[in-house]
Amino acid sequence: MQQGVDMQQQLVILGGGSAGWMAAAMLAKTLGHSVAITLVESEEIGTVGVGEASIPPLTLFNRALGIDERDFMAVTAATFKLGIQFEGWGNPNACYMHAFGAMGRDLALTPFVHLWLKQSGNTRAVDASDFWRYSANACASAANRFGLTGGQGDLPHAYHFDAGLYANYLREFSQRLGVKRINGRVSQVHTDSTSGDITALELSDGTRIAGDLFIDCSGFASLLIDKTLNAGFEDWSHWLPCDSAWAVPSARGDMLRPYTRSIAHQAGWQWQIPLQHRTGNGMVFASRWWDEQDAKAALLANLDTQALDDPRLLKFKVGRRRKQWHHNCVALGLASGFLEPLESTSIHLVQSGIMRLVKLFPAKGLAADALRDEYNRQSQQEFEQIRDFIILHYCLNSRGSNQSEAGSLWRLCRNMALPTSLEHKIALFKESGMVVRQQDELFAEVAWQQVMLGQGVSPQSWSPMADKLTSEQLTEYLQNIQTITSGAVSKMPPHDQFIQAYCQMETA
Repeated sequence: MQQGVDMQQQLVILGGGSAGWMAAAMLAKTLGHSVAITLVESEEIGTVGVGEASIPPLTLFNRALGIDERDFMAVTAATFKLGIQFEGWGNPNACYMHAFGAMGRDLALTPFVHLWLKQSGNTRAVDASDFWRYSANACASAANRFGLTGGQGDLPHAYHFDAGLYANYLREFSQRLGVKRINGRVSQVHTDSTSGDITALELSDGTRIAGDLFIDCSGFASLLIDKTLNAGFEDWSHWLPCDSAWAVPSARGDMLRPYTRSIAHQAGWQWQIPLQHRTGNGMVFASRWWDEQDAKAALLANLDTQALDDPRLLKFKVGRRRKQWHHNCVALGLASGFLEPLESTSIHLVQSGIMRLVKLFPAKGLAADALRDEYNRQSQQEFEQIRDFIILHYCLNSRGSNQSEAGSLWRLCRNMALPTSLEHKIALFKESGMVVRQQDELFAEVAWQQVMLGQGVSPQSWSPMADKLTSEQLTEYLQNIQTITSGAVSKMPPHDQFIQAYCQMETA
């Protein structure tokens, strides 16, 4: 038995918050037999805590931890999220949704989008808004409804939740699994003079915490991966120029919408996230075109409910660490890089980084060069793929026609040179209605279809496979899908009512 204890690796996590405690929880759950985990956090240092919207893979992460959905949602004041509604992105009056889940139904080998494109082309009335009539999530969102059947017919969903409450929940969860928590502030990071690896963290009270592997969850400070190991940073601000955000909570709204709102403004965009106890709000903006105080005033003027605090300013640079696993340190969360929260991917990048580490975790004493290289390859690929999807929204905008926006962020983004990978995707869809993605790419074809159609990209053709149906057969097929979809949604209760019965948070 003692031999097993001796074989345990010492894993040290710097930083709490959602990133640190998600890592602690999952690593303790999956590798607790072979690692001893210590998490160091300082109660003097706050967390950014604006990541209050997620995407569907978080349901799998919680399930892998054995967390009950009702319990999670009650503890974190969560609501359900069926997608993101984009307002004013195509043009100031446009509105469309990136809804989770399937769109319509494929017919044998023919993707649904090509059936829909053929029908639209045949009727000579191409109305992109018609596309969302075939999405259960979009229809339920429009009706402010939600439902679970307890089976495969459930609506694909994510959550709006309080990231601070989630971190607290996972802290208790992790400590029950044996994770040791130390409250303290790092005063010095010790490294090996030969290998350059980190050997220990020294706290301000003199405590020294040695480790074999370190995880940097220190946020924008990036104390280990950057300030100690100089892993380098790849700057993407030429593609994504927004560099600031105001964040402010406001009172709970009268209606808990089952979707996030993303509202384009003069030189940025506003998020609106409904929780059970409050609404999360923020304004992401480019300071080059929008004065900080003007952006703050615009946010406060566009709140649906009364502000509960003073807005907090966040400054950032979009990009990624060139090596997210460098020496014996892995960076997660804001320490690993930053992509603005337009598609709610911040929490997901933490989650995927953790799961990648679990799969590639080195055995004690192993030279981990190949594992480290593969981790970095996968991380780079994932960051770049999500980056392209976020750029997509900006480059397809139709804003900037009025005087206040002339020559603005929106015009720059519309005319800028794009990553080759993104140029290819857009060109392929414009020509053929086809989306090609890598097998492990996060966003599915239907996500790309919704953004491109929603922001005015009309394919010139459809797949010849769609021509096997006559116009009459196609009309009947599409009408049946609409009838089934609208019928299912009509039986769902209002989202507020479902939340109250399913997972209402405890009130003091």
